Amino acid sequence: MNILILGSGGREHSLAWATLQNPKCDKLIVAPGNAGIAAIADCASIDIMDGAAVIAFCESNSIDFIIIGPEAPLAAGVGDDLRAAGFNVFGPSAAAAQLEASKAFTKDICDAAQAPTAAYGHFTDAASARAYVAKQGAPIVIKADGLAAGKGVIIAMTDAEAAAAVDEMFDGAFGDAGTEVVIEEFMEGEEASFFVLCDGETVLPIGTAQDHKRVGDGDTGPNTGGMGAYSPAPVLTDAIAEKALAEIIRPTMAEMARRGTPYQGVLYAGLMIKDGQPRLVEYNARFGDPECQVLMMRLGAQAFDLMHAAAEGRLADMRVNWADDHAVTVVMAAKGYPGAYEKGSVIGGLDTLPEDSRNMTFHAGTTAKDGAITATGGRVLNVTARGDTLAEAQKRAYAMVDQIDWPEGFFRRDIGWRALE
Repeated sequence: MNILILGSGGREHSLAWATLQNPKCDKLIVAPGNAGIAAIADCASIDIMDGAAVIAFCESNSIDFIIIGPEAPLAAGVGDDLRAAGFNVFGPSAAAAQLEASKAFTKDICDAAQAPTAAYGHFTDAASARAYVAKQGAPIVIKADGLAAGKGVIIAMTDAEAAAAVDEMFDGAFGDAGTEVVIEEFMEGEEASFFVLCDGETVLPIGTAQDHKRVGDGDTGPNTGGMGAYSPAPVLTDAIAEKALAEIIRPTMAEMARRGTPYQGVLYAGLMIKDGQPRLVEYNARFGDPECQVLMMRLGAQAFDLMHAAAEGRLADMRVNWADDHAVTVVMAAKGYPGAYEKGSVIGGLDTLPEDSRNMTFHAGTTAKDGAITATGGRVLNVTARGDTLAEAQKRAYAMVDQIDWPEGFFRRDIGWRALE
């Protein structure tokens, strides 16, 4: 099969890496890709937000299957355009992708499905939002309603922080994503990520992970798109996972189907777990980044078969074969991230790192220039390793990190700390 993956981050590099291991893959193209992806697959310069452009590319390159990595083209309906043109696509429709694209939509679905989640209010003006914050009090969670590249969430620990967050969102800090705001109850517990594939009817769990959102060691500092992850997440036990499926995920999928917008693709459920009870934090309509990297590391070649089955409505016939192992990914980011950061610094030492089924450095924000790898994003590398234990996987990942020569970068030293304590 000729396969096209849309996207340019670490998630897409790991999807490409896993797909290439599958014997069904004859040719792989990633658009637009990055320097790491270009080392293993062909890269193409097309506008992945333009459905017509993607269709024309697929037709001229005899593409058989398309995997849509990021949320923006999903929300824009690129998957719908491709399916209407007769292509086989992994990724939900724009209507179904509202589970990520609109926090208010998801809250409405959860209400209808009686899925346990945080109490909330939905606001279209700052004055009403501030009044709600003043009444509820901190700690409280302020969320931009739309897509904000993983950054549109502020956990306010004081009333003053909450009021400032409301003003920041309505003043345009997150662009159009913040023209509407959802304000939620602060949920206590431990957060974990549960990944399932859906084909409109069948729900198939494919793994758990835990992401580290805060920029600094010990989960300190501002929220980021993710500074590292590990899989599996011990807090998400089999019993809690089954409870989440029964009370949250399957009722959500049933409600989506009832509304005429069945969900097909990967569904990422962010769960808050306390006293053995899961509650929904948020849904994402694509693989998490960097959680995808640890999942792909553990799934390998079968990941493509599972995605292909989800796209074709064959999940009822599939099973996931898990090795009894662990994976850790450490994000190396440009100094200054998640704020302003410099671009163009050269990264050394990458050519000496191992690349095999247990050790991989996935590129996120890199470009090849004059024979060197340069940093062109905020999150730049995802150094990923598998091990028989979480401690072994962590040790292996940091051993690779320490071989990378990049003074302009930084990383957390404690990825996996909750599970290892």
